[in-house]
Amino acid sequence: MIEARRIARLLAMLAAGASALPAIAQERAVEVHVSPQGDDRNPGTAARPVRSLPRAQALVRRSNAKADVTVLLGEGTYRLEAPLSFRRGDGGLGGHAVTWKAAPGAHPTISGGMAVTGFKPYDAERRIWVADVPKGLDTRQVWVDGTLAERPWVEIRAADVTFDAQGFTVVNPKLDWLSTLARPDRVELEATGFFTDRFSPVKAIAGGRVTMQQPAWDNNTWGYDTISKPIFPDDSRLFLTNALEFVGKANEWHSRPYQWVIDPQAGKLYLRMGLDEDIAGREVIVPRLEALVSIAGTPEAPVERLHFEGLRFSHTSWLGPSRPTGYANQQSGAFLYETSPIRPADAWQSCGWGCTEFESMRQKWHQMPAAVQVSAARDVTFAGNTFSQLGQVALGIGNDANANLSGVGLAAQGVRVTRNRFAVLSGSAIMAGGVRVEAHHPADPRLVNRDLAIEDNTVVTVSQDYRDNAAILTTYVTGARIAHNDISDAPYDGIAVGWGWGYNDAGGNPNYDENAKGYVHNTRFTTPTTLRDTVVEGNRIHGVKTWFMDGGAIYNLSANPDSVVRGNHIFDIGNRIAIYLDEGSKHFRIAGNVVETGGKWLNINTAGAMYKRRISTDNLATGNWHTVNTTGGRWLEEIGNVARDNPLVPDRNWPAEAQAVIDAAGVRK
Repeated sequence: MIEARRIARLLAMLAAGASALPAIAQERAVEVHVSPQGDDRNPGTAARPVRSLPRAQALVRRSNAKADVTVLLGEGTYRLEAPLSFRRGDGGLGGHAVTWKAAPGAHPTISGGMAVTGFKPYDAERRIWVADVPKGLDTRQVWVDGTLAERPWVEIRAADVTFDAQGFTVVNPKLDWLSTLARPDRVELEATGFFTDRFSPVKAIAGGRVTMQQPAWDNNTWGYDTISKPIFPDDSRLFLTNALEFVGKANEWHSRPYQWVIDPQAGKLYLRMGLDEDIAGREVIVPRLEALVSIAGTPEAPVERLHFEGLRFSHTSWLGPSRPTGYANQQSGAFLYETSPIRPADAWQSCGWGCTEFESMRQKWHQMPAAVQVSAARDVTFAGNTFSQLGQVALGIGNDANANLSGVGLAAQGVRVTRNRFAVLSGSAIMAGGVRVEAHHPADPRLVNRDLAIEDNTVVTVSQDYRDNAAILTTYVTGARIAHNDISDAPYDGIAVGWGWGYNDAGGNPNYDENAKGYVHNTRFTTPTTLRDTVVEGNRIHGVKTWFMDGGAIYNLSANPDSVVRGNHIFDIGNRIAIYLDEGSKHFRIAGNVVETGGKWLNINTAGAMYKRRISTDNLATGNWHTVNTTGGRWLEEIGNVARDNPLVPDRNWPAEAQAVIDAAGVRK
């Protein structure tokens, strides 16, 4: 009887006019309210909000197949016990959308950390305090009042040690005191080279003999720009870090205000304060999670229509470098994790500029996992959020499976990242795309990363711990648009696009073929990669390249068909390279940029004496204003690289067209 009455009402309304139909068929939008003062037994209304984000997720799943759902987070901090996992059922279903956003006037924080209090004096002379933390808790980052405190360090010279297959021997008698360290097993060796930033944990110290953890030591001492064989020794540095005895050893002018050491076994956090500072009232945050958010469906059934607005993501620490695998950095957040069965015993000495055996691992590099991870997803938006105080890459989009908690990688399509703020990060702001075979030559076309927009974001003070990380990196992506961002205070590249050094491009790279025998163990592909249609436009890039000589404020690797760098303003980079097309770069147009540098305003890697082989070719730079005439590489029409009609303006008396570029660059109002 009830069903008959419903049908009768429907027929009557249809008779009244078709315009009444949407009012019946479409469910009203649903709101789920969350507050740190809420209760998970509540229904999630404005008057009776739930307390936890996992409970809010459960409520979303009740409605997202029949209505748009908005989760409104009230003021406060939401401390996670585990990363939030968004799977297919957590996004919009049936054409609907799910939005997680700040409630009006609220500034919610999604945190993976805990506040540490109860500090007591430990060493008054060195201004060290100590507090209890949960036993077993380890971290690589601590934040004091929002700033990154540093792990204590001492710098050593290459001449102070002699390297070998298992570690090194200290030969400088002034460093004999290292043998007295109470916890040598917590110490790490950090080495920065021409473009790498490597971490290798110590296993033991006996006298002057330092034995390193494996496989970190093996993986860090072969390849290119290694610990034992840096490309340019004069530009390379060595640091020992993470011992309580190192606190205060560094020159006061070259260290951050706060230094810290954690002892997981004892459950103690030691913190050195600044001169004449009172620890009372300081906010000290220790991260407890290695990631905050994992968004992933499957290539067949991706997460869809999921949006985040006005939220703050904070407080994670990726512990990978602390493990026996260390951080065998190769470039821009990619590192060697797996071990090679054919690595020569003397590779630490013989394979410092690549070798056939090392090339066998090139397709097996890992990527640094991000704090917020997106893969196998479509129509995902991050708008107006803050990513800050994160111990790794902030936002990872379409990275390889090994960089995702879900175990699912790539397949990110239609992702928008707009008007966010990225600041105080240990790694990159954004790392998009993968580096393995599935990323550049996927068997399943659904794996292709495509249609990515990174626009109008502010990126400042990034890559504080992992200096090799570009502020924004996109690798194998079809249709990446990186536009009108403001990027500053970064040790390496401002914007890096592309990957592979031409290695994976159609026909391969003759340089790697003939000099490193790179295709003995790897496939020489005959078809193009998924990298193309990249636009880098209208960005304001300044104060980058503060550590490494290599790379550029804007940088490309490999063939990137129908791609363009235009209308960007680059300045305040000292004598570093501004625009750099590295090995294998092809099919680029560089136009209408304003470049201020004391170094090379334009550089291309044409593989030295092999330049006539057209390893890098079909690149045109025209209509760019610059302050110096210096370029690098071979800009020769005979090999398809042309730089012409680029006005020199050494006094920065910019013509109107150049001034218009300067005025338009950066975040749009």
